[in-house]
Amino acid sequence: MNISSRKGYIDSIFGQLHFHVTGEGKPLILCHQSPSSLEMFTKAFEPLASSGIQVIAVDTPGYGQSDAPKTQPSIHDYSMCVLDLIEFLKLEKVSLLGHHTGACIVAELSVIASDRVDKLILNGPPVLTQEEKNNLMSMIEKAPKMKLEENGSHLTDLWERRKLFTPGWSDLDAMHRGVIQMLRVTGDEIHGFKAAFTQDLEKVLLAINVPTMILTNTGDDIYFAAKRAASLRPDFKFKELSDGTHDIVDEQTDKWVKSVTDFLQND
Repeated sequence: MNISSRKGYIDSIFGQLHFHVTGEGKPLILCHQSPSSLEMFTKAFEPLASSGIQVIAVDTPGYGQSDAPKTQPSIHDYSMCVLDLIEFLKLEKVSLLGHHTGACIVAELSVIASDRVDKLILNGPPVLTQEEKNNLMSMIEKAPKMKLEENGSHLTDLWERRKLFTPGWSDLDAMHRGVIQMLRVTGDEIHGFKAAFTQDLEKVLLAINVPTMILTNTGDDIYFAAKRAASLRPDFKFKELSDGTHDIVDEQTDKWVKSVTDFLQND
């Protein structure tokens, strides 16, 4: 099967916003975690497209190949950038999937523009207490900033840093590409976390009125938060995969894709 693929940019409130479209069919927009990029979903592009889904992945401002924001964005700001992309592509209705920070973005968008949303998938929604947010933010802020060294040791330091934040990792290729994505961050690498941790995600979840699935895996570092989200909205479909990390799309591509397509096409 010959699957079409193209990349492009649109103008957003933060500058150029990069996106990647794969395949034809019912549109599904993918929003990544922080500090990552749309490349976290690349192994799923063709399998999803082969199932009749048009995959539209977007780089959040400041990540991947999108321009960096000059001021701290909110999740609302990010969601409006995605809405701009929907308008640019002239899509009447889309499904949305977001991972971690991306889950915050698509949840917000599903409330702002519910008439444009067919189905919603929240992959690892970070429903956290304020204390948990503060502790995580403190860990992230205390992580050493990368300083270029002649001997290249800064690259090893970044590798070790990502290993620290990915307990139980097993996929070498995913780890390698994850570090590359971190190297490509422009501006303040933690602005995505700051946006996510200032959103009232619980309030947003309670306002969602489109068909929704919470997708998670037991080895995700915030698996407990997804379970918490499920308890808030027992009417949402809940699907969990075993083991894995926040690199689940790479680690269990087939199972992850099947979970997504089953919900989008059969439920």
